[in-house]
Amino acid sequence: MSAHEAAGAPGNGTGGPSAARPLAGIRILALEQMQALPFATQLLARLGADVVKIEPPTGDTGRASLPAVTDPQGRRVGATFLRNNLNKRSVCVDLKDPRGRDLVLKMAPRFDVIAENSRAGAMDRLGLGYRDLAAVHPGCIYVSVSGFGNTVATPYRDWPAFAAIVEAMSGIYEMKREHGQPPRVSPVGALGDIGSALFATIGILAALRHRDATGRGQYVDIAMLDALLAMTDIVTNFWSMGLRNGELGPLIMHGFRARDGWFVLQVGRDQHFARLAELVGHPEWTDDPRLATRQGWVDHLETVLRPAIETWARAMTKVEACHQLAAAGIAAGPCLSGAEVVTDPHVVARSMLVELPRTDGVAQPVLVPASPVRLSGAAPGPEVRPPWLGEHTEEVLGAELGLAPEELAALRADGVIALSRHRRTIRTARFRSRKSFFPNGSR
Repeated sequence: MSAHEAAGAPGNGTGGPSAARPLAGIRILALEQMQALPFATQLLARLGADVVKIEPPTGDTGRASLPAVTDPQGRRVGATFLRNNLNKRSVCVDLKDPRGRDLVLKMAPRFDVIAENSRAGAMDRLGLGYRDLAAVHPGCIYVSVSGFGNTVATPYRDWPAFAAIVEAMSGIYEMKREHGQPPRVSPVGALGDIGSALFATIGILAALRHRDATGRGQYVDIAMLDALLAMTDIVTNFWSMGLRNGELGPLIMHGFRARDGWFVLQVGRDQHFARLAELVGHPEWTDDPRLATRQGWVDHLETVLRPAIETWARAMTKVEACHQLAAAGIAAGPCLSGAEVVTDPHVVARSMLVELPRTDGVAQPVLVPASPVRLSGAAPGPEVRPPWLGEHTEEVLGAELGLAPEELAALRADGVIALSRHRRTIRTARFRSRKSFFPNGSR
């Protein structure tokens, strides 16, 4: 992906950079916050959908996360917001004010998808639930992402939920917890959010296809805990098959030390074990009765296998060791640090990091993963930086509802809407690939 410059706002699905993308023409009105839904709508926006994000006057709560940058008005914009809101427009509306609610209801028929991720029942109490929206837009696809769902009675329905909460309840923390130690929380970042967002994306695409075939809209209900039960399927599946206390079955799937760090090796087949034995200089392992079974590999990992593997690898870097293992047909990967990921040749070659230049004088750009979805018929990019709070309020309400400047001014004076005071300062924001920012591949 070559360097590309952000326009003032994402395309509206009728032309411009999104026109050739598969979801061009699909419009999403997102009453969203944090990550469980914003990751989904960002993915859809990258595929060409026009996403209008409705925020309260105080902003999406993700803006208050840490670490953060400072926007042109001196307001904090947190990392959670920055990595989940590319290619969107921001409209500030107070949904607790009846006039704000009415603005959303009037806009809804102009959108294909209305999506929200408040606590279960919150939108119904505001008069913006599925029945309310379907009454004014029968063909709409209404999407809810919540901790425990909206459509089935559950004892957890009213619990607030973040990613770590549903991750814990999925069983994976207890499965991986070391004896006598507390659980390790969020070991891979917000899996609970991103997993839920991916299932929401699938639900939206399926509902759009169903509407194409039938003309009917529908309600898509995603419970974050359900999504995590699916993502951590080994917990219940292995338990049902007799494995307990975090057991994964007999296979080599462990970390080993090289000269400059660690690499992970996975061997679960006899032919791969024979290749490993040959590579590390111990072909006799294939005739050793102690290592005749996969359980034997695990039982003698620390006394026989690890010393030999780490002796073989100690003169090599972790990447060099993995190259040799891969050449032998053995699956292995280095344990990379953040700095190593940023300059990794695969990451650079596939342009998997987008650079967001900061507006607060810090030279190091904010890095956001690019979309991993690559389509042969649609070029990736360009990306549009996350919107400032209320940046597009006037533009969207004027275009969608025909509100005159004096009407917008009156709504703003009453606190029903909020407008950005620095809409023009961001139109020169640039996004570049990792390769373009660090031409020599180093920092």
